Amino acid sequence: MNQLDALKQFTTVVADTGDFRQIEAFQPTDATTNPSLILKAVQKPEYRSLLDETVAQYRGRPLDEITDRLLVRFGCEILSLVPGRVSTEVDARLSFDASATYSRAERLIELYQAQGIHIDRVLIKVAATWEGIQAASRLEQRGIHTNLTLLFSFCQAVACGQASVQLISPFVGRIYDWYKKSVGAGWVEADHTGANDPGVQSVTQIFNYYKKHGIATEVMGASFRNIGQITALAGCDLLTISPDLLAQLAASKAALACALDADTAQTLDIPFVTYDESAFRFALNQDAMGTEKLAEGIRAFCADAGKLDQMLLAA
Repeated sequence: MNQLDALKQFTTVVADTGDFRQIEAFQPTDATTNPSLILKAVQKPEYRSLLDETVAQYRGRPLDEITDRLLVRFGCEILSLVPGRVSTEVDARLSFDASATYSRAERLIELYQAQGIHIDRVLIKVAATWEGIQAASRLEQRGIHTNLTLLFSFCQAVACGQASVQLISPFVGRIYDWYKKSVGAGWVEADHTGANDPGVQSVTQIFNYYKKHGIATEVMGASFRNIGQITALAGCDLLTISPDLLAQLAASKAALACALDADTAQTLDIPFVTYDESAFRFALNQDAMGTEKLAEGIRAFCADAGKLDQMLLAA
């Protein structure tokens, strides 16, 4: 048995890509997209026709509507290849506007439903800002399920659990990147692998907290740099993995054991925490890594959304 098949015994495997032609080979259950992945896909000749056809069909409509229709077009193609769910992201430029995020999410769902897609097969991705979490709470109350992304700090995970969101995506690799950069020349890679990887430790802390306190929100580790980070989180509810790393797992015959366990988590001494808005903002402020990576991630997604806008306008 290869490591990918072994991983699937413990964890729901999700493909992290907008390149849906790569998905079928790995047979993931779900798939996730984001603005950067969609931008990367439409720059490839084999996907350019989706952009051109969408623009031609809806020319004259508002740019944000055409963008959403393109995202849903990709999502529908992906859903024809996976048995589970696809995650589609609300424009990151709305990350600090709860009302606009809510409205944009509603439209994405309506567009999916118009294509005959059941609401339960779509997760609306929203940045885990305070405003994004409040928008997600309202969406969940309406039966629209959410995936809270750009999650780096424990306080973000706690607030998402309080909001009863469907799923969170803590970013393993970007957490690792921050700590490696902050240590600089003194970083010893061998001391920060497997369970000692700071990104792995962050997801493990969140997973154990949720399972200890019976929080139903699913934990999906994301943004991996190597397969060691993935195998160290075997047993996590879900892991979203790029095609390159899925291929590495499929090519490896190394042994893989379950690393995270809900039953074990319930035996741990983990205090319950709650946050109101001011406490959340203070806790996030006190977490330099979480603050910096959240802001950086939003900026990067906004930049790629702007590039996609320009491609749509030029088509």
